[in-house]
Parts: sequence; structure tokens; C-alpha cells
Amino acid sequence: MNKNALILPEDYADWLAELKKRIHGARQRALLAANHEHIRLYHDIGMDILQRQSRQGWGAKVINRLSSDLRAAFPEMKGLSTRNLKYMKFFAQECPDFQIGQQSAAQLPWFHIVILLGG
Repeated sequence: MNKNALILPEDYADWLAELKKRIHGARQRALLAANHEHIRLYHDIGMDILQRQSRQGWGAKVINRLSSDLRAAFPEMKGLSTRNLKYMKFFAQECPDFQIGQQSAAQLPWFHIVILLGG
């Protein structure tokens, strides 16, 4: 027998499988939490746009400028196009309570929300 051979505990394979399962679960929960925050941010931006347009009476050109300024401030972030800001506004308008049917919108990816809104 090789002196340098590693002798693993009897339950090593089961333990490794359990750790892999826990790691996968934690990663999935982290992705869902990040998605929840992302969708909440989009909803909040949409609500801000709705409220400010209502109070101040400005139109689409401000959304164009907002998109440009946000993309300049966050060049690594996708989803700040004029079109997407308009989807955010529509999302907030159509789902003011942040619900789509019986499911919280935060549980859906943004792309699916846009499809549901008719985009």
C-alpha cells in the first residue's frame, strides 16, 4: 500500500454530496434575492417617474435624458435604456402594489415582467 495514499472517512462521499447540495441551494437563494432587489429597484424607479411626471408635468424627453445620465453614471449596468425606463414606468402604473396576480413581481425575472406587460 502507498504510504502517501489518502484515506477518506467512510461518510466522505455522502458529506461531499450534502455540501454540494447546500452550496447549490445557497447560490440559488442568493440569485433570487438579487433578482428581488433588482425588480424592486425597477418598480421604485417607475414609481418615481410616475410621481414626478404627475407633479411636474414633464414628458418623454426627460426620460431620454434620465436614461443618458444614468447610463453615464453606471456604465457597467444594463437596463437603463429609455425603452426600459418606460417599461419601469408602465410596470409601476400597472402594478402599483408590486403584485402580478397572486405572485410578487419580485419573484419573476425582469424580461418576464416586460413580456407580461405586453412588451
